[in-house]
Amino acid sequence: MRILMMCILLGAAAAAVAQTSLHEQNEQLLQQLQRVHGLTDEQMRSIRAIFAHSNILGQGNPAVTRHPVTPEQCAAMLQQRAIEYADPKFERICGGKFMAPLFDPKKSTAEQAKACIDQFEFPDIPCAYPVVWVKAREAAQLCAAQGKRICDAHEWEGGCAGDLQPPDYRFDLAEGVAADVGIRRMRLAHNLADAPGKSWSYGPDYQRGVCATGSTKTPGCPGGNWRLCGSNTYPAGNFPACHSPSQVYDINGNAAEHMNLPLNPRQMASLGSQELGYTEMKGSWFIFDTYRAHEDWCRWRAPFWHGTRVMAADSHANYHLGFRCCKTLEPASSPAPAAGSFRQRMTQPTARSANRSMETASFAGSPPSR
Repeated sequence: MRILMMCILLGAAAAAVAQTSLHEQNEQLLQQLQRVHGLTDEQMRSIRAIFAHSNILGQGNPAVTRHPVTPEQCAAMLQQRAIEYADPKFERICGGKFMAPLFDPKKSTAEQAKACIDQFEFPDIPCAYPVVWVKAREAAQLCAAQGKRICDAHEWEGGCAGDLQPPDYRFDLAEGVAADVGIRRMRLAHNLADAPGKSWSYGPDYQRGVCATGSTKTPGCPGGNWRLCGSNTYPAGNFPACHSPSQVYDINGNAAEHMNLPLNPRQMASLGSQELGYTEMKGSWFIFDTYRAHEDWCRWRAPFWHGTRVMAADSHANYHLGFRCCKTLEPASSPAPAAGSFRQRMTQPTARSANRSMETASFAGSPPSR
């Protein structure tokens, strides 16, 4: 009994030390966030309140996390190679640092973009570690606190592929059925249509060593355990070749990312929705060169793993799961398309998928072992 009690006390003491370290780590992060992005004190109060509400949100449990590269090493490498991520043109278009315009280069120019996406995972700072253990709700709130928003799935896909395509959500497939059923149907239709042209941010084939995918998992990590699982990520931008034609970095590797999957037009973040839809996991994470747990090509949509509404209080968080934000460039008060015409356009099968059969597709209903 005494041994058990000692173990409990030692465990509690270790947890307290780790928690203090996490608090100190987050304080440094938040100061850097305000300094780099020029956030106001009011914005920082909102961001600090979100962090304060969680006892795990941050750049990983410092007691077990082992990053393969330090921020200092990352900065030295970039300096040695004369790599500068700041882009005055993008900053002028997007109205903020380290964001890239979203557009279809075959039809428009960067200056005509209606939205931008963070070039790096939050905190969107080169050589900073991504924030993980974040719930989808917290991700949406952190984006909003900065004057941004969570991205819709198709926007992330456009940032990865280098061309923003019109929304292709088959809302008709989600009508009158449970959310998980509708998401499954929509996913199958989308993936069947896009699989023939699959690509990664850096090219048409999966490549090892290009992105932040060569780290290791903490020995004994069962997945989903803050105490046992280190967020062994790389600094953002440590792999300069890991970018899309849109100059979006680390979209493959480092941390997977929360995005918004709408089941009707009212849930589209890109149309100003505050309601939002359901969680969609994008990208891949830091051990993918040795453990490819799932597909991670640009337009692939994942099964409904740990699925909830984005704004659910119990939305999923994990040691390899972060997020990045988008920003609408049009005024929020701009008139939206008429509901009827928009709905008709969104619910019709696209030319890519009209002749494909969903009955032959498979659906992986359980998350991989992580």
